[in-house]
Amino acid sequence: MTDFISWQDLPKWVPGKTLLASDDLGWKNVGLRSYHYEGQDVIVPAMKDFMLVGYRAGVTPMRRRFDGRWTRETLSPGAASFLTRAQSAHWMWDEPVDVTHIYISGALMIDVASEMFDSVVSNVALEDVLRTTDPVIANVMKALAQEAREAGLGGPLYVESLTRALIVHLLRRYAMVQAPAECSTGELSPVQKRTIAEFVETNLSQTLDLSSMAQALGMTPCLFARHFKSSFGTPPYAYVISRRLERARHLLSKSDLAIKLISADCGFSDQAHMTRLFRRAHGAPPAEFRKSFQ
Repeated sequence: MTDFISWQDLPKWVPGKTLLASDDLGWKNVGLRSYHYEGQDVIVPAMKDFMLVGYRAGVTPMRRRFDGRWTRETLSPGAASFLTRAQSAHWMWDEPVDVTHIYISGALMIDVASEMFDSVVSNVALEDVLRTTDPVIANVMKALAQEAREAGLGGPLYVESLTRALIVHLLRRYAMVQAPAECSTGELSPVQKRTIAEFVETNLSQTLDLSSMAQALGMTPCLFARHFKSSFGTPPYAYVISRRLERARHLLSKSDLAIKLISADCGFSDQAHMTRLFRRAHGAPPAEFRKSFQ
């Protein structure tokens, strides 16, 4: 079996001056390092993680052999390159550059892809992108670098949220996702339906993703998603949103809780998130809806 290198060991193959690092900040499934590099001709062994390279200073011609073919681009601040996991690459550049690397674990990439597709994804690969100028990627990388410098309160949670948003963007625009095998169809038993409905109601204020709901029934996410939709007539995510909106409607009409507290109790990411979905479902924002019961 091929031994993949970790991002922490990358300087053994690509020497440079470390400018910034997230190594001791408690981040999970994602890492960041910024380097100053002189011109080099290096072969990067296959890595355990996906790597995004953001160019911060300097302009240089770049040549890269990826999967047997060479690509050539001129790279400058604002541009980004990708290197998919488990893929060796030959890099050649002539001029000094400052770069920021973002490393994303394969496990997190597959987990987010499985949630997106409501199914079990077995493999994700990033396309051969030597140069892109994508403001979403640039802004997320900038925010992660700022967090690495400042190490603010709740940093690991903040970083995970940013990274998941970044992965969704990558999956939409730059990734190849291996189609999962078709799962069997069927329905949940009456006991399973009651169990998952109670699980959702009990945990509405918490994060409810496909994996956690499937685990509550001892099923794989793929099988659970198919059986859930057949049983409830809607995908798991849509069902959870509908239950959160119903709880919000009940609390708005029966309690004096602040809307901000209601949004947290119902599991919305923030008050603005609840307001947007509530208006769409009920035709009025929460505050206006509440007035009709006063």
